Amino acid sequence: MSNQKIKELVDRRKTARQGGGQKRIEAQHAKGKLTARERIDLLLDNGSFEEFDMFVRHRCTNFGMENTRFDGDGVVTGMGTIDGRLVYVAAQDFTVTGGSMSETMAGKICKVMDMAVRVGAPFIALNDSGGARIQEGICSLAGYGEIFERNILASGVIPQISGIFGPCAGGAVYSPALTDFTIMIKDTSYMFLTGPGVVKTVTGENVTQEQLGGANVHTRKSGVAHFAVESEQEGIEKIKALLSFMPSNNRETAPFIETADPAGRVDDTLNDIIPDNPNQAYDMYEVIGSIVDDGKFLEVQRSWAKNIIIGFAHMNGRSVGVVANQPKTLAGALDINASRKAARFVRFCDAFNIPLVTLVDVPGFLCGTQQEHGGIISNGAKLLYAFGEATVPKVTVTLRKSYGGAHITMSCKQLRGDINYAWPSANIAVMGAEGAVDVLYSKELKAITDPQERKKASDQRKEEYNRKFCNPYSAAEYGYIDDIIEPRNTRFRVIRALEQLDGKKVESPWKKHDNLPL
Repeated sequence: MSNQKIKELVDRRKTARQGGGQKRIEAQHAKGKLTARERIDLLLDNGSFEEFDMFVRHRCTNFGMENTRFDGDGVVTGMGTIDGRLVYVAAQDFTVTGGSMSETMAGKICKVMDMAVRVGAPFIALNDSGGARIQEGICSLAGYGEIFERNILASGVIPQISGIFGPCAGGAVYSPALTDFTIMIKDTSYMFLTGPGVVKTVTGENVTQEQLGGANVHTRKSGVAHFAVESEQEGIEKIKALLSFMPSNNRETAPFIETADPAGRVDDTLNDIIPDNPNQAYDMYEVIGSIVDDGKFLEVQRSWAKNIIIGFAHMNGRSVGVVANQPKTLAGALDINASRKAARFVRFCDAFNIPLVTLVDVPGFLCGTQQEHGGIISNGAKLLYAFGEATVPKVTVTLRKSYGGAHITMSCKQLRGDINYAWPSANIAVMGAEGAVDVLYSKELKAITDPQERKKASDQRKEEYNRKFCNPYSAAEYGYIDDIIEPRNTRFRVIRALEQLDGKKVESPWKKHDNLPL
């Protein structure tokens, strides 16, 4: 082989790595953004990246496109490792035609997605694109459809993570929406179906890109994205952190992480964390931090539906998914958004063999016309369904209130909860004493004409109700609670329960697929 051919290969590789050229790279940097290849270098272990389809070019000849062709055609794809674990990646290159999606770009992305599923490795998409390549017409739309179908087929088989590192508009938004986790960059990335110009024409609204679909919008209002970070570097670190809690595919278990935190560590502060006043709040983050390894908790969707907390932690080195009511927000009541948020997380953990630890302090479902008209029934059923179908180990600890339908929904024994503990402060009942007495003794109390006597009788009935129902012992008598534990020992008891359940196997009835209440 002549040296000329080798030189031609080397030169062409060098040109391909420049994407749209130095000027466009500088323009990308001027916006405070990294290039596709720089992002991949940060994401993957040093020297591990193996690129595919570097020399693919688009085949469009419409509108003079045959005169603008680049090797790689706007997306960098390949495989590499993160902490030694195989992953596949597709990073859109904004320096080539604004990262707009072409038929050949879609083909490159689909190829690595197919490879990821075939070998059982996570897929990571780094999005930075102006949308469909208009010059290609239906071919670009068909390309999106091919990607979406693979997102669907890969769902529950391999973890899929999307990093939104620039624009993501139009049909392009549906791929991130179909993946498991989405990270956005504040003030840099945005997602929307129709841009500000179209919104102005159709609705008359004046809105900026940030107001319409920025990171704060999708992590605080819509719940579309899971994380909002300050920089691309932080976003990439978040992707790595997420992967550390996950297995590579649905047939494996998550990596075991060594810890010096003793499994038998006790925390006396937990014995005093529940206020004497049942209507007084406390911070559930303190409980979570106390029982997980080294106090480390990776929260998911922290800024949306704050009345429920979800996220990943380790307990004695094992990866777990934590679901917990937050008494500091809406008293920990379940509403539409909290139900949706927790349900999808529970289903992710179940799909990827991650045990669930549920901390319960829930007064019920949020009431009112807004919730009822918005579909709290079907949305609440999503969380009930998610817990009920989950076959991973499920350990539930009831700390204080657990009332009515919300008690059932939060991984109770009847939803195949494996080990259900309660603190002595737990109140497990159809409803609290206040509401129960109003229902059960309304006629009796109304017949008492003297206000002071009526209040005295009411207080007496409440005390009787509390003594009979608002405690964990009634549920324990029926075996619905496996044990009542001292709060200080919660970490040890949960860890021991998880170890006991390590070999759990559950066979569910055969079905083509389920029909959860979407």
